[in-house]
Amino acid sequence: MRGKAKNILLSILFAFVVVIAGCSNDKVNKNDNGDGPVTFTLYSADPHSQWDNMESPVSKKVMKETGVTLSAEFDVGGGEQKIPLMAASGEYPDLILPKGSAGTLVDAGALIDLTDLIEKHAPNLKKIYGDYFNRLKWSNEDQSIYILPTSPVDHTYWTPGNGFMLQHEVVKELGYPEIRTVKDFENAIRKYKEKHPTIDGQPTLGLSLLADDWRIMISTTNPAFYATGASDDGEFYINPETYEATMHYRRAEEKEYFRWLNHMNAEGLLDPESFVQKYDQYLAKISSGRVLGLIDADWEVADAQRALKEAGKHERMHGMYPVTLTEEYKHHNFQDTGYLGGWGIGISVDCEDPVRAIKFLDYLASEEGQILQQWGIEGEHYDIVDGKRVIPEEEMNERNNNANYVKETGIGVLKGFAPSYGDGVTDSTGQTYTIANPDQIKDSYTDVEKEVLSNYGVEMWKDLYPQKEEFPVKPWGAAYNIPVKAGSDLELIMQKCLDIVKKRIPEAILAKPEDFDKVWKNFMKDLEKAGVEEAEKEYTKLIKDRVELWEE
Repeated sequence: MRGKAKNILLSILFAFVVVIAGCSNDKVNKNDNGDGPVTFTLYSADPHSQWDNMESPVSKKVMKETGVTLSAEFDVGGGEQKIPLMAASGEYPDLILPKGSAGTLVDAGALIDLTDLIEKHAPNLKKIYGDYFNRLKWSNEDQSIYILPTSPVDHTYWTPGNGFMLQHEVVKELGYPEIRTVKDFENAIRKYKEKHPTIDGQPTLGLSLLADDWRIMISTTNPAFYATGASDDGEFYINPETYEATMHYRRAEEKEYFRWLNHMNAEGLLDPESFVQKYDQYLAKISSGRVLGLIDADWEVADAQRALKEAGKHERMHGMYPVTLTEEYKHHNFQDTGYLGGWGIGISVDCEDPVRAIKFLDYLASEEGQILQQWGIEGEHYDIVDGKRVIPEEEMNERNNNANYVKETGIGVLKGFAPSYGDGVTDSTGQTYTIANPDQIKDSYTDVEKEVLSNYGVEMWKDLYPQKEEFPVKPWGAAYNIPVKAGSDLELIMQKCLDIVKKRIPEAILAKPEDFDKVWKNFMKDLEKAGVEEAEKEYTKLIKDRVELWEE
């Protein structure tokens, strides 16, 4: 009897355990299906000066709608060191924004193919990419989707992103001279610096460059493309007729651009700390108001420009001009690349709930998510007037003048983590997804800025530039976002060449003018020894493959 009772008791206990386990499994499955809070880890190869730790009103709204919280890490080194270490360890965060290092992760098997997830769970992602969906495929050989590109779709560019930048006070005092060539730019800096050797008690600096790690490409080397009538394609110039790739430093016209920088140094117009300063030092220097000229991308100096604006130093902010080496060249800032695949966000193999992750990204790409990211919360950041979204004057003033507006409100904090509709694209109500339009941009200008533009006979900085209609659309997009296979001969040669560039370009700029040709000759020889010609052949093949893939 005791044995029978024991068996009954065991049966009851077993049944109880099964029920508990079933309840536990039901709970897990329920969470997997998107009910309940979840935290995803995220790594970005880019810094994020406005990250809000998802504590702002907009981020809290996203958390409420999706149940997702992000635990994020932002790299200041562009991912060049962190991502190879990540791949070597085999341990990954749930979501990764690797910039140009996606190939390292794909080759390591770190990213999952998103094709089926998008098909089953992401109608908004399918909608937003639309006709460009083919551009998400990794390569001709591997047509998986590992990365969701985060660049805006069908974007209308109303502001130039690249150019030569001069303080408003400089052109104002000099009577608004033409700023078209490097010689014009140089003369303006020289004349103003001679008149004002100090600003606010500190030595006036003519032109300051940045060469801090990978940023040397943004401020020091990439501008050589634009100054010599080409568009930015990373480290290679692409012949638009033949698709032949040439490491761009090997172009004769670029040699003359770097000779001009050498001349600027010899004339005492180049900041002597250009090749030793760190990024934060560079921004602090610009924010002080004593740097007359810059050659950079708008996003790289945006924090410094905001700081000048917030400090009321409007005359020390910088305008952006389409300067080239000589007038024979056109500045290609507005040349159309078509929609760019390549750089964006991926879901790693370590993500325990990829369905939930893709649904989160899909929400950000939805109309509701897009409006929330661009406009904010109705009644708090905008109102509905006659069926239209309207931003109150006081709120718009905050947008334009509060340097911490993004962090405090959350508007735009998550924008770069998923694809978005570009400026000018309209939603289901006929209103634009973004607030950006020519009138809004002009309203955001300071009075000083408006005065400068008026004296140059234009209303916007874009008006100074050659327009996109003057150039053909680039069928390969942008060469810099074509993935290079990790560990390949091409990757190794490119790294050797980049190491040479980081050494020889500063050396050439800082050399005595009579030694420039000798340094440049050694630079070219070093590239040849490193295998640059082989790299050019391999890259040409990548360009042609990209064109073929996108034309399918």
